[in-house]
Amino acid sequence: MSDVPHHQPNKQAHGADRAALASRAAFASIAMAVLLIGLKSWAAYSTSSMAMLGSLADSTLDLVASLVVLLGVRVAAQPADREHRFGHGKAEALAALMQVIIISISALFIGWRSIERLVAGVETAAAELGIAVSLIAILFTFALIAYQRHVVRRTGSVAIATDRLHYASDLMLNASVIVALVLDQYAGIVGADAVFGLLIALWLAWGAWKSSSRALDQLMDREWPTEQRERFLAAARKYPELEGLHDLRTRTSGTHHFVQFHVWVPPHWTVREAHDRMDAIEQQLEKQFPATEILIHLDPEGHTDREGLLPSHITEQPR
Repeated sequence: MSDVPHHQPNKQAHGADRAALASRAAFASIAMAVLLIGLKSWAAYSTSSMAMLGSLADSTLDLVASLVVLLGVRVAAQPADREHRFGHGKAEALAALMQVIIISISALFIGWRSIERLVAGVETAAAELGIAVSLIAILFTFALIAYQRHVVRRTGSVAIATDRLHYASDLMLNASVIVALVLDQYAGIVGADAVFGLLIALWLAWGAWKSSSRALDQLMDREWPTEQRERFLAAARKYPELEGLHDLRTRTSGTHHFVQFHVWVPPHWTVREAHDRMDAIEQQLEKQFPATEILIHLDPEGHTDREGLLPSHITEQPR
């Protein structure tokens, strides 16, 4: 379940405080990634472990991911301007695609080297060092995750929440390095380390695929997930004025969400009355769905718009 609260106005930070907290969390991720890269580089060189090399590659990617998060937090916080009237949220998705390319190249390299070492039967060395470094990595990762959880609760940052989930998965990765070294050097199972290195490469590739899917969803303006759409519709049903809601369209750009829909209004309403009623509803819905911009288009009751990008059998379905 996500740690990002939907509506906790008394606990969440806003404005400059929110940006400062999110930035500090991103800097903490960067600092830890740099430390682990140094330790794992030493361990990978000393142990000749492919599992450790895979863990080193993952920590390097963690650094890239943390830099992307920092960039995303900074850019996404910028207000809309004359050239970017919908904001700058999609810069985060573009940066994520760059990260996917790096992850994919690293996974291919780790996989190729693992197969090469498995065929050659190369053994590892200095298991104690590799295990010690992995235990240190687990300890620091636990501490970072705890801090990120605190920041997510205060800020509701989707970027930091995603980074936290990424580091949480690193706990399993570091544990697998320990298991690989134990099997290879203490249990005498030759090739265990190479097999774990190959599994890590596949895990990195799977992570790249999932990351690319999320980034492409934002760049292609994919509709909200069904659960999120239904939650919004459930909130909208509380307002009798929205009984004729239709042509609901949703999308996400970085940490910002956009909703637009048409609604039928009684023909006896004046333009002023209709505007004031819908404006009040927009404000109330935006309080329930933070970082969401809502746009309501008014239609005379029973009116069917001409087809635009979507055919009428899709757009004119009532809720």
